[in-house]
Amino acid sequence: MTLHTQIGQPAHPGFLSQYLESLALIERLHRLLLDVLKDEFERLGIIEINAVQALLLFNIGENEVTAGELKTRGYYQGSNVSYNLKKLVETGYMHHQRCEIDRRSVRVRLTEKGRGVRQTVADLFQGHAATMQDRGLTDPEGLEDVNTALRRLERFWADQIRYIY
Repeated sequence: MTLHTQIGQPAHPGFLSQYLESLALIERLHRLLLDVLKDEFERLGIIEINAVQALLLFNIGENEVTAGELKTRGYYQGSNVSYNLKKLVETGYMHHQRCEIDRRSVRVRLTEKGRGVRQTVADLFQGHAATMQDRGLTDPEGLEDVNTALRRLERFWADQIRYIY
């Protein structure tokens, strides 16, 4: 996505340009987060999982979930969840077990190795939060304002998808 995309004459050009900048920032921030995780794991010599998989382990935490729940609970946003789960099971970061009630369903949870990765990511994020606060980059109120705006945008987009069907 680029801010230079031509999309016609907007009713409020200032708002449109801010919206497009927000979209570009959201996309760049997600990619940067994955790069930050990738760099941290490379620094630690952990190369058998990627940043998306590490973030998935962090998001699952101590929960035991089905593959379908990963998306509905917001733990995973990608389209190739089966591939990542298979890799995490093969490399010993996750344990999987068929559900007793619905044999088609598989429940997953972190292994001890997976909890170690989760702790590494948690420590990294804790360090980021402390550094940002120490440097005065933002305060809790500023972050809450950002989070409020992002939740509204998420709700708006989710409503757009619902109205299509």
